[in-house]
Amino acid sequence: MVALSTPPAVTPWRDRLRQRFSLDPLQIRWNTIMLFLAPALLMYLCFTAYPVLRTFYNSFHNIVPGRSSEFVGFANFVELLTNDAIFWKAVTNTMIWATVEPCLDVGLGLLLAVCLYAKVPGGRIFRMLWFTPVLLSYVVVGILWMWIYNYDWGILNALLRLVGLDSWAHTWTGDPRTALWALIATQLWMWIGFNMVVCLAALSALPSEVLEAAELDNCGWFKKLIFIMIPMIRPTLLNLLSLAFIGKMRIFDLVWIMTGGGPLWSTETVATYVYKRAFAWNTFDLGYPSAVASVWFVVVLTFVLILHTALRQRQKLEY
Repeated sequence: MVALSTPPAVTPWRDRLRQRFSLDPLQIRWNTIMLFLAPALLMYLCFTAYPVLRTFYNSFHNIVPGRSSEFVGFANFVELLTNDAIFWKAVTNTMIWATVEPCLDVGLGLLLAVCLYAKVPGGRIFRMLWFTPVLLSYVVVGILWMWIYNYDWGILNALLRLVGLDSWAHTWTGDPRTALWALIATQLWMWIGFNMVVCLAALSALPSEVLEAAELDNCGWFKKLIFIMIPMIRPTLLNLLSLAFIGKMRIFDLVWIMTGGGPLWSTETVATYVYKRAFAWNTFDLGYPSAVASVWFVVVLTFVLILHTALRQRQKLEY
């Protein structure tokens, strides 16, 4: 009889690689992870981390084009916090915007989501109409609402004149008393659809068993909404509030397009003020706007941490 020889065992490629380079499997895994993360990390370091660190560095210097930077210590910060009235006006406007608008954004978005969740007639059409402004750019929204607010032929004043309220016709973006609120209303119109969609998704994901149990206990629709549905989507609402707050603290696009910070600094925000001091005014000093940006970065970060700590979920919901 002829003995049949068994074929040699095929060594897996991972074992061969480990034997050749004497690498631990865990080390191979981390090397692969870092290989894929390297492009994203490089982009983050170049376009996010370095500009932030460079801004903090510039805030302690007097930087004039054509000359070497001059170290001035805390002089820019002292000037900013003690003698700059425009900065404090911009801070006031930004804080009004960042406290009022997120509450209206999330509150009205939740209201619209509840209407759609309750299966109102024409819900699909309303969902499309309410969400469409989110898809528009700030340039389009700004120009559109500048036409709407126009005193002579804007649709808002035209409707007021049509119903006999001619005395209510107003230069909405040209009056310091109404300009800021006109811009807040514009951004509210733009972003309410985003909050509506997120809240509707959260409501649709609620467990039907809990809602059916509430109905068996003769819980009315309003009580079910207040005491069951809203508490269960509380984390979603808090996340929306946090995102809206951060976005409004750095608002720039809409203000620059519609009013440029005017009239009389009534719509000036910190972001527009930093841009003006850096590029629009003939001050030729990048150190001072860097100090403004650094201070505001610390302020926004502090408020975000406080907001996260104060509003975070104390007990995890299980359902």
